[in-house]
Amino acid sequence: MPEKRKFRVGDWVEVRSKQEILCTLDHNAQLDGMPFMPEMFAFCGKRFQVYKRAHKTCDTVFPVRGRRVADSVHLDTRCDGSAHGGCQAGCLIFWKEAWLKPLGNEGEKAILAGAETTSGNSKATTSEPACTEAEVMASTQIPNPDHGPTAYVCQATRLPYATSNLEWWEPDQYIEDYTSGNVSLWRIFCGAVYFVYFWLTRAGIGLGRPLRWFYDRFCWLWGGFAFPRRDGVIPLGQSTPVQALDIQPGELVRIKPYREILKTLNQENRNRGLYFDAEEVPYCGGTYRVLRRVERIINERTGHMREMRTPCLILDSVICQSRYSECRLFCPRSIYAYWREIWLERVSPVNSQRERSQEERLATESK
Repeated sequence: MPEKRKFRVGDWVEVRSKQEILCTLDHNAQLDGMPFMPEMFAFCGKRFQVYKRAHKTCDTVFPVRGRRVADSVHLDTRCDGSAHGGCQAGCLIFWKEAWLKPLGNEGEKAILAGAETTSGNSKATTSEPACTEAEVMASTQIPNPDHGPTAYVCQATRLPYATSNLEWWEPDQYIEDYTSGNVSLWRIFCGAVYFVYFWLTRAGIGLGRPLRWFYDRFCWLWGGFAFPRRDGVIPLGQSTPVQALDIQPGELVRIKPYREILKTLNQENRNRGLYFDAEEVPYCGGTYRVLRRVERIINERTGHMREMRTPCLILDSVICQSRYSECRLFCPRSIYAYWREIWLERVSPVNSQRERSQEERLATESK
């Protein structure tokens, strides 16, 4: 049998049929611990290019850490939450290789051969499925005998159990980041530069302020941004400001400069409980279109639905790129960043129309 070749970014695949996928699942609707969710049925039979190889990920259930993932990729597919109480997180979906058919040149047949012999309970060639569609639907919730809040089950809540430990210093992950096409050598270099600075600023040798100043002045040399880990200015215990702009999906907004956003954060970098992460800093000053208002998401640690007292926004293509994340550098999970309205400003209708016309013109020219 030919050696199994791993998927790379840009490879074309076809999602297997519903029947084929059901044959790979156990009665918990899982393959090697990874749930197949009802929202994924909509993609069966469709073709996609591999967005990222999901050889590692970040676990947000237990204290945030890196985790190794086996035989998985990300396609440009996100969960719409329809089978999970209308959760609006829009998580990028994990696809086990056994759920996909490779397309393209002859060399990619090795992927198919490997996928059909995946370890565990994969049964892609079995005629009778071990799992039914009804069991896939039922697996999304855990019954509560005390009539308490519903606990949902999804790929995000199950990540610790479908993955294995991955330490930040293990070099093979960075080699695979590059060979998979997930990350360029230049991005790896930029990440190394940042972490050298980060560790030195936290070393307690009095170099924090001058090193951050130097980083800000010369970050353009490596295509970087302002030093992304500064503390908010509002003392703990004091209320953080709020602003209601009633921004709606489809509108264009401009993200305020990083220094202005720091003025709205407490010393734990939170505004009304929402953390402003270093991964959001590269987007500051940019203009983006609003994808949706987020009012309810599943708490990945408990599985319970969380209603947001102060709604936030997610912006199109504004995602965590894991440039500055300890223990999970270059995680390909691409989680949407959440934004308070006070961190944004509405683009004027004139500018909005101008930018929309420019987008339409560019789209026409590219055809």
